[in-house]
Amino acid sequence: MAASVSIGRPPHSVPTLTEVVDWPPPGAAQPAVDEVPSDSESPTRSPLDAAAFDAVEVEQRVLADVQHQVELMLEVRLREALTPLLARTADTLVRDTRRELAATLREIVGRAVAQELARRRGS
Repeated sequence: MAASVSIGRPPHSVPTLTEVVDWPPPGAAQPAVDEVPSDSESPTRSPLDAAAFDAVEVEQRVLADVQHQVELMLEVRLREALTPLLARTADTLVRDTRRELAATLREIVGRAVAQELARRRGS
């Protein structure tokens, strides 16, 4: 047997996360990470201090994780984009270098042959 669900009008206001969780009020100053006393300095921290410290710590951890993921994704995307481009560039460079090397070699051999023929004619 299915439970019946009555659909009524939505509530006038939906609480936000900060209203549901015991969070410092918007006007309360939150200490910076360097300003938060360590456990050895202040063994009895108020719940407000602990919440602010936890929020800063969580924010730093999330930021570090997101930054790491962005760096990894950027590296993967750069590799995907640059690999074919670098392969084409390397192929072009090898082809051009071979062409230049062949032309230079023909020129060197041509000069050597001309010098040898000139020396034989002079003898």
